[in-house]
Amino acid sequence: MNFVDELKWRGMIHDIMPGTEEQLTKEQTTAYVGIDPTADSLHVGHLVSVMMMKHFQMAGHRPIFVIGGATGMIGDPSGKSLERNLLDEPTIHRNMAGIKAQLTRFIDFNPGAPNAAIMVNNYDWMKDFTFLDFIREIGKHITVNYMMAKDSVKKRLGADSTQGLSFTEFTYQLVQGYDFLYLRRNHHCLMQVGGSDQWGNITTGGELIRRKDGAEAYGLTWPLMTKSDGAKFGKTESGNIWLDPARTTPYAFYQFWLNSRDDDAARYIKIFTTLRADAIDALVLEHAVAPHLRQLQKTLAKEVTTLIHGEEAYIAAEKASQILFGNATPEALAKLDEPTFLDLFDGVPRHDVSPAELQSGIPLLELLADKTAMYPSRGEARRALQANGISINKERVVDAELRVNTTHLINNKYVLLQSGKKKYHLLVVSQ
Repeated sequence: MNFVDELKWRGMIHDIMPGTEEQLTKEQTTAYVGIDPTADSLHVGHLVSVMMMKHFQMAGHRPIFVIGGATGMIGDPSGKSLERNLLDEPTIHRNMAGIKAQLTRFIDFNPGAPNAAIMVNNYDWMKDFTFLDFIREIGKHITVNYMMAKDSVKKRLGADSTQGLSFTEFTYQLVQGYDFLYLRRNHHCLMQVGGSDQWGNITTGGELIRRKDGAEAYGLTWPLMTKSDGAKFGKTESGNIWLDPARTTPYAFYQFWLNSRDDDAARYIKIFTTLRADAIDALVLEHAVAPHLRQLQKTLAKEVTTLIHGEEAYIAAEKASQILFGNATPEALAKLDEPTFLDLFDGVPRHDVSPAELQSGIPLLELLADKTAMYPSRGEARRALQANGISINKERVVDAELRVNTTHLINNKYVLLQSGKKKYHLLVVSQ
């Protein structure tokens, strides 16, 4: 299939400008996508745009990532009900550096490549553009009627909106339109891509190029990602799923994809991996035959975690999963770094113990019955020990006289108590 057909098969096209498919078929084409520098890390909500550009580059086209240093100081009304917080210049530069470092893991920025990606900051060409120059050179070419007709503007001005729309945000489509014009003139960028909420901004840029330079411009959008249950994609109870391992551990990242519903996983694996159509079709069929094996989710989690964090991080995340659901060893538990350990046992009941208590040792039966209430009485705890139902740090214990002490600590701070296969309690040394 040709490139556009592949994007359609992957579910990555929502709207497409006339002539775009022919342009992509004809020659190497430079396309850009904008990224808001609102943090020094991308999150999985950005991954559709990043994967779009990866597919572009794999097909021989040239990606440009535009960091919205100028537009980040304004705020985009598209798909939002509130004006966003504005950023200062040092924050934008710091965030830009963090984003570039992440993108280099799976986008080729090598200047020697024939279609090497580049990253630019629209603040560089907007900072010296005076207001009077802007309204004379750009503003007069786009009518207010045209701007008011955009869905993003109409929604903010509609009867259901309580916030209205600031003049700053109203001009956003002109600023983004000028980005397209600047890139067209200086980088031979013929195309802009974005989420479906960006269609109005993209078409404004194309219109500005036609009116100013009499040149053609192209664009396409992808559908906004949502979960099949209507929940926002990329969000969990604890917040965003980040690409930065210091914000979201590779284990938690892996689990996010592994826990996808069947119908979501069937969509995600087309969008967020580079697996070929025949491989994905075979996986979907395999999953339909034995959905309990969750092979679709396992492959999705493996591919995306490896892409973002590397194979070593994927292997560590997969091994961490086995600690909960497989026959893990104490050695495997001890090898976990603290953030992964805490992610793994997130939500497990905890009990604080003092260093002095562990120095002298705490009787195991006292821990199980009195301190943690894992068992209603010491007698029941003793019977569980006799039935091989108690583990400390994933190691079976049977000695009712055992005292839990500092030799049992993981990361010098934790002791994991386990009753049966699924009931855990975490002892935490208080400081």
